[in-house]
Amino acid sequence: MSEIVRRYFLRKKEAKLLLDEASRTLRIDADNMFGSKPQVEVIETPRHKVFLVNALPLLAKSEEDLFPTLFFEEFLSRLPKVIVDMGAVQHICSGADVMAPGIAEIQGDFKEKSLAVVLDAKNRKPIAIVRSLLDSETAKNLKKGKVFKNLVYIGDDIWNLGRTP
Repeated sequence: MSEIVRRYFLRKKEAKLLLDEASRTLRIDADNMFGSKPQVEVIETPRHKVFLVNALPLLAKSEEDLFPTLFFEEFLSRLPKVIVDMGAVQHICSGADVMAPGIAEIQGDFKEKSLAVVLDAKNRKPIAIVRSLLDSETAKNLKKGKVFKNLVYIGDDIWNLGRTP
């Protein structure tokens, strides 16, 4: 269970500002996805501010960086995919960044600092959301070094919040 530092609901005006930021940052139509008056609850953990939109932990902030969580399936389907070999899965699900030797395949094109979803090679299930440190062409040809910064992963504080009964 994740340590909850603080928990509260955003006022309608604050929720609108957050969802406007999500629309700009993630290039989505938040009004269309969440409705015109979604309820937004904030759960602060030692690592993140997690935003429950209509009771689902869909967005998070860390160091003022807004990103989707693994529960935001509608958004994840739009992201470039990074398939990692099964040997890398345990490390990534412990918070490690994605290194070039663990990457089996990259699907989709992206620029530096873009979001991507990490899938395991066996089940092709999302295990992490990452931010690219390089563009897709460079990343596809790299043989060693760090390629993606791990933002959220299965087993972290956000994952545990979403899995709480």
